[in-house]
Amino acid sequence: MAKEKGNLEVATMLLRTDPFRDLDRFTQEILGTAARPAGMPMDAWRDGDEFHVEFDLPGINADSLDLDIENNVVTVRAERAPVDSAREMLAAERPRGVFSRQLVLGNNLDTGRITADYHDGVLRLVIPVAEKAKPRKITVGRAGEAKAIKENRVITEDGSPVADKATAKEPVNA
Repeated sequence: MAKEKGNLEVATMLLRTDPFRDLDRFTQEILGTAARPAGMPMDAWRDGDEFHVEFDLPGINADSLDLDIENNVVTVRAERAPVDSAREMLAAERPRGVFSRQLVLGNNLDTGRITADYHDGVLRLVIPVAEKAKPRKITVGRAGEAKAIKENRVITEDGSPVADKATAKEPVNA
């Protein structure tokens, strides 16, 4: 009888199907919890003229990572391969499949110079602050030194001149 009780305890510890436990796990995977979010956990901070973002993606093959940038939206996609069907799983608690997360970036970041690195299960993005958003000094002229403008120039938002005058828009009078 004692041997039978011991086997029952072992069987209970490795219970393969429990509908309530499976429902609870499914709900956590879809909705997430504070301890285990449904998406990719991330940290973000600013360090000088750069923003840093780190995503935890343990067990993800670097070849499955996909990073897209469109209209100041960074989309990170990763895939954790499904469990080999030949395995007899005793526990399968790690979420599998495709994970995706989007970050909306402000206009003051330079999305053209983002760098990405994946090491030890952490995807790191470094996003530089755009030149137009950095603080700058403006020289103040003296009243007696005013000079007339000799030419009409059309410039872009960042201050560089427009090369093709035909595509330039006329200034709006307020």
